[in-house]
Amino acid sequence: MHSQGTLYTISAPSGAGKTSLVAKLLAQTPRLGVSVSHTTRAMRPGEQDGVNYHFVSHADFQSMLDKAAFLEHAQVFDNFYGTSQQWVESQLATGEDVILEIDWQGAQQVRRLMPDTVAIFIMPPSKEALNERLTGRGQDGSDVIQRRMDAAVAEMSHYIESDYLVINDDFDTALADLEAIVRSRRLTLASQELRHRVLLSALLS
Repeated sequence: MHSQGTLYTISAPSGAGKTSLVAKLLAQTPRLGVSVSHTTRAMRPGEQDGVNYHFVSHADFQSMLDKAAFLEHAQVFDNFYGTSQQWVESQLATGEDVILEIDWQGAQQVRRLMPDTVAIFIMPPSKEALNERLTGRGQDGSDVIQRRMDAAVAEMSHYIESDYLVINDDFDTALADLEAIVRSRRLTLASQELRHRVLLSALLS
């Protein structure tokens, strides 16, 4: 028997370093997976279908929406994103922890349906750093970058809805903070009692 996995939502404005932090966290943390969202946005250079996202048409996304297949869905700029509810629930049932990299709108939806979800928000150390990171990607024009910067201010105001706040000033420190959150959740009494039930029984007999 194993304990139910923990569902984490990790939100951040574009350019705050969320994707890099989550990738490193996944690489060095056992029993931790990430949901691959469905999206209608175009594939970017270096991305792979089924790895970064499930890239689908607007028609296919709407069909899944009509079938209530999503745990959460949201519109970000001109595109749609959604998380498969069946996949998340099946992973948690095996005892694996799951991360959802989603915006604050999606995090709100998930929290309503699954109140035990642990919400984490990642912030940049300053607006200047955020702008530098967005510009440094070399993928978007100045008009797109300005649009993202304008949206980031409103987006960051939703940090108050999270359980944990991580400031990504130094990458290694921010990563350690995320690791500490996951580790502490795994050390709760309920999780440890189920994981070490044989040991506890022997110690108390």
